[in-house]
Amino acid sequence: MMMRSRRWRVLLCAAVAGPLVLTACAARGGTADASEAGISVEAERLCGGTAVSVRAGDALEVITGAALFAASGEKATVEAAARELVRMGASTAIGNGDICRILPPAGSPVEEVRVTWEMSAGEPQGAGAPRFTALPMGERAGAAGDGAFVAFACTGGDLPGDAPRHLRVVVQKGGTPVVPDGDERRLREAYATVAHSFALALAGEIGCRPADLPAEPSLSPL
Repeated sequence: MMMRSRRWRVLLCAAVAGPLVLTACAARGGTADASEAGISVEAERLCGGTAVSVRAGDALEVITGAALFAASGEKATVEAAARELVRMGASTAIGNGDICRILPPAGSPVEEVRVTWEMSAGEPQGAGAPRFTALPMGERAGAAGDGAFVAFACTGGDLPGDAPRHLRVVVQKGGTPVVPDGDERRLREAYATVAHSFALALAGEIGCRPADLPAEPSLSPL
């Protein structure tokens, strides 16, 4: 239901001209003002246009309360992150970098949603941070009310050698962590959905085989 209502809201705003209509539509979408400078991009067009699935776009609305966002920078894409990861992976099995920062309008409970990647030579060890609820995706996945991660082994594609690289995509609220204000389970599932979408997109850009990474996010706790 959320996805359908968001689609109709965006289509209606696009079909009817005028700043007053845009402002009214924005308010219904949880944004402060869709006509404010730069806030005009649907979630599915962010971060290169291949990173955010329709389901992840709905999840971003749960997290931010917004249906429209600031446009991503030209280098803030999954494609650019994959190129940097492969370049770094030619000489080392350890590294990290940014993928994208998602900026909702003023008035959102979240200033930004930051997405990053990490690469390591070995699979994740230990129980992980206790604040994360473990989820059955990849080598390890976890979600909390203010962020989530999905770790998976990546073999082949543009990465050199036959040994798997262990990648982790992290999605987190920008700024100082705070106790979530609202339905923590719903927020947890939303962050996990976004992390899963970016993990699939990153693996696709690299062209590797992501072990145990499902086509849809698995949100039932282990």
